Amino acid sequence: MSSDGKKVKSLSDLPGVGQSILNKLIEAGYSSLEAVAVASPQDLSVAAGIPLTTAQRIIKEAREALDIRFKTALEVKKERINTKKITTGSQALDGLLGGGIETRTMTELFGEFGSGKTQLCHQLSVNVQLPLEKGGLGGKAVYIDTEGTFRWERIEAMSKAIGLEPDSAMNNIYYMRAINSDHQMAIVDDLQELISKDPAIKLVIVDSVTSHFRAEFPGRENLAVRQQKLNKHLHQLVRLAEMYDLAVIITNQVMARPDMFYGDPTVAVGGHTLYHVPGIRVQLKKSRGNKRIARIVDAPHLPEGEVVFAITEEGVRDAEE
Repeated sequence: MSSDGKKVKSLSDLPGVGQSILNKLIEAGYSSLEAVAVASPQDLSVAAGIPLTTAQRIIKEAREALDIRFKTALEVKKERINTKKITTGSQALDGLLGGGIETRTMTELFGEFGSGKTQLCHQLSVNVQLPLEKGGLGGKAVYIDTEGTFRWERIEAMSKAIGLEPDSAMNNIYYMRAINSDHQMAIVDDLQELISKDPAIKLVIVDSVTSHFRAEFPGRENLAVRQQKLNKHLHQLVRLAEMYDLAVIITNQVMARPDMFYGDPTVAVGGHTLYHVPGIRVQLKKSRGNKRIARIVDAPHLPEGEVVFAITEEGVRDAEE
C-alpha cells in the first residue's frame, strides 16, 4: 500500500516516483516492480542516473509492495502448499515430480541425445495452456531455443491430442532462437518487460542452457569465465521464476567421464554451477522403443526415485506395460 492507502500495482504507484524518475527507470530497463525489487541500489543508481539514496528508497518500496520480507516457516509452508504444477502428460512422471513441474522453481532436465528432453519441453509448452482442472495453468510459454531443435509440427500434434486448437496453441508460445551466449542472456533480461506486458506467461524454457557456453569457452583455461557467466545466467532465470511465480525449465547435455569405472559414466555439463542452482534435477535416459526413464537426482523436498514413461506420436504419456 502507498501512503494514501492505494494498492501499489506498478512503479508509477510508488510514492516519490514522479514522471521524470519513472522515465529514467524505464529507459534504463527497469519497467516493473519486480525488476526494481531485485536490483542492487548501486546498479539502479548508475543505470537510471538517480542518487543512491533515491535508488535505495525505491527498491525498499518495491520490495514492500511485492511482500518481499522475512516470513515465518508457517507462512512459507502455506505458500509452498499453494505452489502450482504443470502436468507432464504422464501420471507416473507427475508422481515422481510431486504433482508436475512446479512454479517458482527451476527444473533441470539432463540426458543424452534422444532421451526426451526436447520432447518434454514441447509437451510442457502445450500443457501449460490447459485449464487448472486439467493440469495446466491457463497460461502461455516462452521457448528459448539454442540448438535449433524446436519443431512446430510436434506442437501441432500434441495440441490436437489434448483437444487444443493447434494455431491458438502455437500463438500462445513465444519463440526465440538464441544465436550465442550473450544473446541468450539478453533474451532473459528482456523477458522481464515481456512478462510485465503479458502476465499470462507461466513457463520459460531454455533448450539447452549450456550449449553456447560450451562452444564459446572451450578448454580448461576458459573454465572460470564460462562458469561465472553461466552462474549469472542461471540466477537470472531463478529470479524470473520467483518474482513472477512461473516455472522455468532448462535442459542440459551430458558428457562421458572416462575416470568412472563404476556406476553411470555420464555427468551433466556445467559442473558444480549446475549442481547447485536448479531446484529440481531430473536425469532422462533412453530405454527400449519409445520408453524413457526419468530419475530424480536432486530435489530438497522430493524422495529419490525413477519411473518409466513413453514418448508417442501424441506426446508424453504413461508407458504401456
